[in-house]
Amino acid sequence: MNLTVIVIAAAAAAIVLLVVVSGGRVVHEHERAVVFRLGRLRRISAPGLRWLLPLGIERAVRVDVRINSVEVQTHEAITLDQAMVRVVATLYYQVVNPQLAVSKVSDFREATASLAEAQLRGILGKVTLDDLLSMRAQLGPSVTKVIDDEVEPWGVRIISVELRDVILSEAMQRALARQAEAERERKSKIAAAEGELLAAKALVAAAGMMADRPAALQLRYLQTLSEIGTGRSTVVVFPVPIDLLQSWAEMRTRGREGNGEARLTGSAAGTAQHVAAQPAREPEPPAPQWPDWYRPR
Repeated sequence: MNLTVIVIAAAAAAIVLLVVVSGGRVVHEHERAVVFRLGRLRRISAPGLRWLLPLGIERAVRVDVRINSVEVQTHEAITLDQAMVRVVATLYYQVVNPQLAVSKVSDFREATASLAEAQLRGILGKVTLDDLLSMRAQLGPSVTKVIDDEVEPWGVRIISVELRDVILSEAMQRALARQAEAERERKSKIAAAEGELLAAKALVAAAGMMADRPAALQLRYLQTLSEIGTGRSTVVVFPVPIDLLQSWAEMRTRGREGNGEARLTGSAAGTAQHVAAQPAREPEPPAPQWPDWYRPR
């Protein structure tokens, strides 16, 4: 009899110990446990050793409250200037209210990623391709704010959204390369024109100074000869004053004008002499008048 009681007591103690041990739960520091009792939300357990009612009476859902990341890769989207692009972004989020994250949405991770993809596609339609390529760092905060306002009722906070890459088609890449080449050519032409303008202004100023001081022009002749003589060249340069060339040009112009006038005078005189030398022609006799009854054969 005593042996039977001891066995029963030992079995009961083992069952009680098993029940107590089965109800024990360890919640890590980076987790929070949302406890449901018979389907109703009862409490949120902090980190440490926690005990739940066994036999399915209480159930705990663990929620990671660390900062997590998810890759958001949009499908083909159209920008404001009708360009087809694909954007690869990284979304950083954190659960700030585990109760809402468990009770308001079935899977807050998948729901957050899907919502971020949809919002990102909508924002791409409001910007041009140039702004998307050059202002990715500025677009991140605006995308973060839009997505954060949407997931706030779920107990999720968006830390940041990083646009890591913009994928373009081969045709669009070739078009952008041609546009960049045209832009570089435009800038080079503008720089060359500005250089020519500055050089022209400097030449005008130098010409004015040399016109006021003729000795400066002679010094420039000597400097040019010195520069030519430094190299091993067989070219012989004879400096000729510009005034001499100008005087020669004026004399040649005057000579051409004098020759032209002489030719015109001689031609007029020759024409008059030719007309005077021709003999005067005698007038022809009038034709005879015959009577009406006579008709010569």
